[in-house]
Amino acid sequence: MPLQNRVTPFGEIIATPERGTLMGNRGIIHDPMTRTLLKKRWSLKAWLICRLHYKGLHRDVMARRSWTELFFLDEATALAAGHRPCFLCRRAEAEAFRSAWALAKGGSLPSAPEIDAALHRERLDGRSKRMHVLPHPVAQLPDGTMVATGSQALLVLAGRTLLWSPGGYRWAESRPPIDGLLTPPSTLAALRAGYRPALHASAEAPS
Repeated sequence: MPLQNRVTPFGEIIATPERGTLMGNRGIIHDPMTRTLLKKRWSLKAWLICRLHYKGLHRDVMARRSWTELFFLDEATALAAGHRPCFLCRRAEAEAFRSAWALAKGGSLPSAPEIDAALHRERLDGRSKRMHVLPHPVAQLPDGTMVATGSQALLVLAGRTLLWSPGGYRWAESRPPIDGLLTPPSTLAALRAGYRPALHASAEAPS
């Protein structure tokens, strides 16, 4: 049975056999004895996006009382859920994200805790994912933005929308009514200012 450690664009953590291309964490949110999640879904405001492989380190997933290993289809998924690049294992991406954030907001480079505090306000509505009003028509949103239609998430790419699934993307035959923005507004601003998230291979040649 797959472990419950895969994050959706809605910020939910599900069990699925498909593998992710990136890892991350929200602190310790599992019981290592049973390798199951606790009721809480975060213990820190720093929700990270990490590399799967870093300096040859190996972790036995959810096997000890350390941060809970979570996995994402790609970076657009992780950003939509409210995570941001890790300053340790993805330093170049984190610095690019921080620079785009500062450019978008017209201020100095923010610290990691400042980014985390802003994202924490934007990603949550109580214990649930916060849905934001769409600021522009979908065709004008930057690549890597994720929006919602009902219970489905869609990736915006070159003005078109792709349906998300745990295993990859496929083109939406027609654009359904959009209910709102999943990507936090500050992250959206960073995307608009030039940050380019790593996308799953299926986004390049979706079915």
